Amino acid sequence: FLSGEWEIQHMTHPLPATATTMALALKLGLAPLHFWLPEVLQGLTLTTGLILSTWQKLAPFALILQTPSTTSNLMIILGLLSTLVGGWGGLNQTQLRKILAYSSIAHLGWMILILQFNTHLTTLALLTYFVMTFSAFMLLKIN
Repeated sequence: FLSGEWEIQHMTHPLPATATTMALALKLGLAPLHFWLPEVLQGLTLTTGLILSTWQKLAPFALILQTPSTTSNLMIILGLLSTLVGGWGGLNQTQLRKILAYSSIAHLGWMILILQFNTHLTTLALLTYFVMTFSAFMLLKIN
């Protein structure tokens, strides 16, 4: 790293903190790095899509919870963009899995925005998102 540090919680230089935040945003599918998520989710089976939509977001989100506050403006921008892209992107979709992908982008945008103000509420929102997504995918799998 440019900062010479290995701990994610104590990054003082803005460049490594921004690079780490953007890498985690790519993994989560946050806008503007969201373009892969709807197409990938459309091509997966429901079980694999469920894992991608829930379990695979747990580790990056845990790391985002530990990122320093130096990237708070970036996180607010990512959250706002994700909320807007997720809402508008899902309007023109006819395929259910793409709608679920854009819904995931919007939900994560709201969680990133909430994270800037209350981490406990963010954890509750993430748990609620997991329960809702699991229920939706299981309902689709049954039918």
